Amino acid sequence: MEKLNIGEIIKRHREIEEITQSELGKMLSVSNRAVSKWENGESYPSIELLKPLSSILNVSIKELLGEKADFRHMSFSFEPCRKMLSLKKLYTVARGPSSSHTIGPERASRLFKARNKDADKFKVVLYGSLGKFGRVFSVDSLIRSVFLPVSAEVVFDLDTENLPHPNTMKFTALKNGEITNEKYIISVGGGSVEVYGEDAAEGELVYPHSTFTEISAYCREKGIKLWEYVEEVEGKEIWDYLGNIWEVMKRSVKDGLETTGVLLGGLNVQRKAKFLFRQHYIDESHQTKENRLVCSYAFAVSEQNSAFAEIVTAPTSCSSGVMPAVLKYVSERREIPDEDILHAIATAGLIGNLIKTNASISGAVCGCQAEIGTACAMASAALAELYGLSIEQIEYAAEIAIEHLLGLTCDPIRGLVQIPCIERNAVAAMRAINAVNLANFLSDTRKISLDLVIKTMYETGRDISKTYKETSEGGLAKLYD
Repeated sequence: MEKLNIGEIIKRHREIEEITQSELGKMLSVSNRAVSKWENGESYPSIELLKPLSSILNVSIKELLGEKADFRHMSFSFEPCRKMLSLKKLYTVARGPSSSHTIGPERASRLFKARNKDADKFKVVLYGSLGKFGRVFSVDSLIRSVFLPVSAEVVFDLDTENLPHPNTMKFTALKNGEITNEKYIISVGGGSVEVYGEDAAEGELVYPHSTFTEISAYCREKGIKLWEYVEEVEGKEIWDYLGNIWEVMKRSVKDGLETTGVLLGGLNVQRKAKFLFRQHYIDESHQTKENRLVCSYAFAVSEQNSAFAEIVTAPTSCSSGVMPAVLKYVSERREIPDEDILHAIATAGLIGNLIKTNASISGAVCGCQAEIGTACAMASAALAELYGLSIEQIEYAAEIAIEHLLGLTCDPIRGLVQIPCIERNAVAAMRAINAVNLANFLSDTRKISLDLVIKTMYETGRDISKTYKETSEGGLAKLYD
């Protein structure tokens, strides 16, 4: 828990109530110099002043003493960026195991360090889900390593309530003992971070459309494919970027298939990718082989992610095995050239971007439907593109994929990205293939649009109990012995 100095709390709530030091002093019959000393930590208010302070600042005495923080008293609400940004913000190369819990905090730390080069000390407070699982993923060590050679204190706050976002961090820069800068930074999912009070889209490439309805209408009017729309917005240089993304995806599959052993974390989870890959039979049917290979590829990447290896967020690290599994299997089976694979990755990126923009890809916000559900929809769209299906069929494939994962909870045992996360990537990869097959036949009869199911997913996610959203307080995480 973050034990704030009472002076910091007085200052914070005085500013919220828009009261000057002089005005507060008059209300309490003390000098404004006394108030200044409290806020600077040079002295403390007497016990008899706590009750009137509590009343004037609209804060409980318990909170005033720093025993519990509450964002309700901070006029602090957060709404993530609702502008669709470059695919480079969606697909990123990073090390697992959790994009929100490891990649996000690392990027936030680098951002804050770059902005405060003169600081001689840093302090980082991790709230909510980050506070609870920060030690599981050694986030404190990760953050301290980023700030080196400057020292950084990392605090795990397990008690603050009414957070603006489950993955909230407070960064403080100090010089000679004085606070020089303080920012709240949110890990919004997929490793992306947003600074509270700043426009995340400022200076970034922004797509002109933000719904599938708008994009598909534009593409039909111009007679172009979805990947051509991506090229039109992002420029031809996007292909070099996605080319590297595809190489990392393939490498994560290859490395995962070659590695055996037990994953760290204490659950004694054995790597299964290599075993699955080798379990072929002489008279194996096509369906069985497809299932085995796709699942082995998904296991390979997911196990690499859990082992802190390099993966691609697609859209998150916890769901990073779905896209590579589907794309690698189909590319091998049909000998598809890399150029076509990149077009498929771009098409999938549009789907992931739409969900990230209009809903969430964060398990802490919407449960696993936001991660695995999105990855499944992206893989379905990619596969539909590779099969040459129409824009309507691509939309239907993505819609089917996510619609039937609505309500999927995020209940990782002990907070680790292992059970049920690894196996879930394999199941979602197979479901993506099935969604495309269904969309190929029934797209003309569909009633639900992709935009509608994205909106539904977001509302469903917001309604899910927080015990099933990356807190490990419910479901398998609670009942596992």
